[in-house]
Amino acid sequence: MTATAPPGVLADVGIVGNGQITALVRADGSVPWCCWPRPDGDPVFCELLSGHAGADERGVFAIRLLDQAECRLSYQRNTAILESVARDERGNAIRITTWCPRFQRQGRLFRPTMLLRRIEPVSGRPAVRITLRPAADYGARSFKRQLGSHHVRFFDATQSLRMTTDAPVSHLVEERVFVLNRTLDLVLGDDETLPAPAHEVAAETLRGTALYWQYWVRGLAIPFEWQEATIRAAITLQLCTYDDNGSVLAAPTTSIPEAPGSGRNWDYRYCWLRDAYFTVQALNRLGATGAMESFLHYLDDIVVREGPAPLQPVYGITGESDLSERTVDTLAGVGGLGPVRVGNLACRQRQHDVYGSVILAAAQSFFDERLEFPGDEAQWRRLEALGQQAVQVFDEPDAGIWEFRGVQRRHTLSAAMCWAACDRLARIAARLTLTDSVLTWRGHADRLQQRILASAWDESRGTFSAVFGASVIDASLLLLPELGLVQWRDPRFIATLAAIERELRAGDFLLRYRHPDDFGDTTHAFTVCSFWWANALAGVGNLTAARTLFERLLSARNCVGLLSEQLDPHSGALWGNFPQTYSMVGIITTASRLSRRWEDEV
Repeated sequence: MTATAPPGVLADVGIVGNGQITALVRADGSVPWCCWPRPDGDPVFCELLSGHAGADERGVFAIRLLDQAECRLSYQRNTAILESVARDERGNAIRITTWCPRFQRQGRLFRPTMLLRRIEPVSGRPAVRITLRPAADYGARSFKRQLGSHHVRFFDATQSLRMTTDAPVSHLVEERVFVLNRTLDLVLGDDETLPAPAHEVAAETLRGTALYWQYWVRGLAIPFEWQEATIRAAITLQLCTYDDNGSVLAAPTTSIPEAPGSGRNWDYRYCWLRDAYFTVQALNRLGATGAMESFLHYLDDIVVREGPAPLQPVYGITGESDLSERTVDTLAGVGGLGPVRVGNLACRQRQHDVYGSVILAAAQSFFDERLEFPGDEAQWRRLEALGQQAVQVFDEPDAGIWEFRGVQRRHTLSAAMCWAACDRLARIAARLTLTDSVLTWRGHADRLQQRILASAWDESRGTFSAVFGASVIDASLLLLPELGLVQWRDPRFIATLAAIERELRAGDFLLRYRHPDDFGDTTHAFTVCSFWWANALAGVGNLTAARTLFERLLSARNCVGLLSEQLDPHSGALWGNFPQTYSMVGIITTASRLSRRWEDEV
């Protein structure tokens, strides 16, 4: 694989998880990425970023049919359970089922730190090899091994794992080819004895996990059209949620490059508060109130802990503020396209849109009667303090939503989100009958709106600019009507939309911007921007074009319906961290907006 060719590693990859851990699974039976014991932890399986496939490679978990000729990956319907069917040219075939347990028992949700795999003979007399070599410290070290009668312990100074199985342990340890003449189960978990044999644990958790997801899906309020795509996006969004506190990862991976040789390799295993608004909006449209409310609690905890300090744009999944960034030398990156980074220096940036993001998200708790813990005046007072910060910084330079590392400018969307913070605070105050506060925050909102619309208008282009007092077009301007700053059919926005289509279109998709940044020119389409484009087309009344674009975006999904952060505008290949929360949210919000209504069709 050359450094200029698309890696193609995301075309046949799915994700499993249970709110405690996640793992990527390939059609060929391998697990190229899995962090332990939580999604931002040390990757015990890191073949995705190893850059090569050598005989001594660490961080590998593969189940391979001997002389495998073809393989196909799919999800069990309406679940997060993956099935891979592999065949050779002699008619032998196997099925590999992979899942992380998530099930209800005695009124409680169980999500043990556990990855299970079932291998079944489908036809012929298939021969298989199991390769299990977990790694520590981002591929730097192998685990030591200790064999038991039905298990293998893997351990080092930092953690220990146990693989319990009804397969011959010697075949597992020696990576010996053997004939698969019966169903075998492999249970990877913490270094603890299972309460029952591997096949019983596998059977019980597989059944319970399937029932959990099927029941969860039945509770979703999905649109009439594009149901399968919406369901898969919703499940994936849930898989990217850390159940312990409701935080949502931008993606469960790090350092999959945005484009070949770009150096844009970032660690996305954290929670960006900007995602709050978009995530809550999508979950609310689906009626997934449990996940939505958990995320709102995570945001509330962040606000309380930070107090009067400025909010960071990103935090760790348990609220950590220090996400110091480092480069890992032990992993070469996807196809050798490094660097591999751990941590994200965006935590030190000033991104003023964060205040609007949190308030927009938290506003849901004041208006949604379904929630167990509705917002109250105490919570409103905490949000009011954020609004006061938004008023102070709305027209000050920041890094913007694209997180420029080398320059700060007065970004229109950052200012618009500060306006949205004031606007929603006025609405919440009205809900709470805080009459004086309504007048205060409506006054702030009106003043900011006038200033923003004047400062962002580019008379030379006849469009809004993404930067005050400059002539810059970027895709973030598509969100101005979504926030309510202008109307969809405002002539100024229609002119801006036309300019974005002219200047940012690349093939069938949309770039986030064209001007050079810290890493040079941007060449690949930022996936969610094309969803913003489809929504804008619908907003201005061009439903036919919006639906056509949405169908094209859906066709770019991989074999199991997932999207990454970026798209090659020419080949449609997936690039960037995967699966990307923003992109999956785009499927939900756009399908909900464009779909025909149930009552008109049924």
